[in-house]
Amino acid sequence: MADGTGSPFQLRVTYERFLRVLPQDHILVVTLSRFGDEARKILPELPPENLLLEPYPRGTAPCMAFSAYALRRRDPEAVIIATPWDSVIRDEDLFARTVLEACDYVEQKDVLMTLGVVPKSPDVNFGYIQVKEGRDAHKMAGPLQVKTFTEKPPQELADVFFRTGEFFWNSGVFIWKATTICQEMERYIPEVTELFRGWEEHLGEPLFLEKAYAECPRMSLDYGVMEHTDRAWLYPAKFGWADVERL
Repeated sequence: MADGTGSPFQLRVTYERFLRVLPQDHILVVTLSRFGDEARKILPELPPENLLLEPYPRGTAPCMAFSAYALRRRDPEAVIIATPWDSVIRDEDLFARTVLEACDYVEQKDVLMTLGVVPKSPDVNFGYIQVKEGRDAHKMAGPLQVKTFTEKPPQELADVFFRTGEFFWNSGVFIWKATTICQEMERYIPEVTELFRGWEEHLGEPLFLEKAYAECPRMSLDYGVMEHTDRAWLYPAKFGWADVERL
């Protein structure tokens, strides 16, 4: 998911990172139409059909609706790894292993998985995810069930989160079956998914997408779905991670 802001170099870095995880023709880039030409220059080897162009910026929820329906047209059994384009990963081999382990779990279960980074400090610049396993969950391995999502907290609350060991940084990397995320979006944000009704036949038509986005509310996936679903799970991640905005 590339909103077109920031350094074009980072899009290239993220693309190459996922070559460790996926075949080249399985990598899709979603960006705004006005950044399409720039994306093609940065990634000339990207198949044209793997560049999905949004007419207007509407946030991560409409972006995921567009992407998930597009992938279901190609493969009804598709598993999606959704990532922001601007994350910095400091151990890419460990990142790849973590993603593949989480994918293995998602292939067996109809869950919405988030990679949760074990925090190194009580940082107020990141969102946090609390898990149900309680104190010292940082020491556990394998998938954990999500209890709450919290946006960037004040310092005193971040200190508490860090001490308990049951809160993780929200990396913004999600893994799920295309059918599962569509079910949950249709349940919790029908005001978005209803605009894509008829996607099976018409999603590839420019006027269909233009109309859907013109009427679509701006909404984040965390706010619209992840804070409400009972299918949210977290896979602990111990690789080095940061948001480009923080560097």
